[in-house]
Amino acid sequence: GVGKELVARWIHAKSNRSGKPLIEVNCAAIPQEVIESELFGHEKGSFTSALRQHIGKFEQANGGTLFLDEVGDMSLSSQAKVLRALQEGKVQRVGGEKEINVDVRVIAATNKDLLKEVEEKNFRLDLYHRLSVILIHTPSLNNRREDIPLLVDYFLNEIAKDYGQTAKKISNDALKALQEH
Repeated sequence: GVGKELVARWIHAKSNRSGKPLIEVNCAAIPQEVIESELFGHEKGSFTSALRQHIGKFEQANGGTLFLDEVGDMSLSSQAKVLRALQEGKVQRVGGEKEINVDVRVIAATNKDLLKEVEEKNFRLDLYHRLSVILIHTPSLNNRREDIPLLVDYFLNEIAKDYGQTAKKISNDALKALQEH
C-alpha cells in the first residue's frame, strides 16, 4: 500500500531494460509448495498436476526486470534457489535437467525488516546482501500526508479523463479528513 510496485515500474520504465518485460511476483500470495514452479518453471510430468511445461517468471523476465514483492515471505529453500539464480544467471525448471541462462535485474520489496529476519534465521544473509545493492525506502502515505492533495488531484483528473468529463474538486474539509484518516 505504500507504492512499492509503482516504484518498481518507474525504475523499469526509466532503465535500459524498459523494452523487455517487467514481471511482477507477489511472493506472499503464492503458496510455498508452488513458488519454485512459479519462479523457475516446471517440466511436464514433474509432479501430479504438471500436465504441461510451464515457463517460470525468471525466464519470462529474461532481458528485463523481475519484481519480487514481499520477498521476506519466501521460504529458506526458495531463497537459496533465488540466490543461486542471481549468482549464476541460470535457472533449472522443476523436474528439468538442463540449466537455462537468464539475464534478469531483480527488484525486491518487503514490508519486513530483513535484517531482523536474518537475525531470527528467517531470511538468508547472503541473499540480503545480493538484493540490497541499492536500498530505496518508500514511506507509507501515513508518513507523507502532504502527498495526499497531489494524489487526490491526480486521481480526480484520471477519472474525469476516463469519463470524458471535467475534473471535479473536493472541499478543503474533505481533503483535511483524508489527511487525518
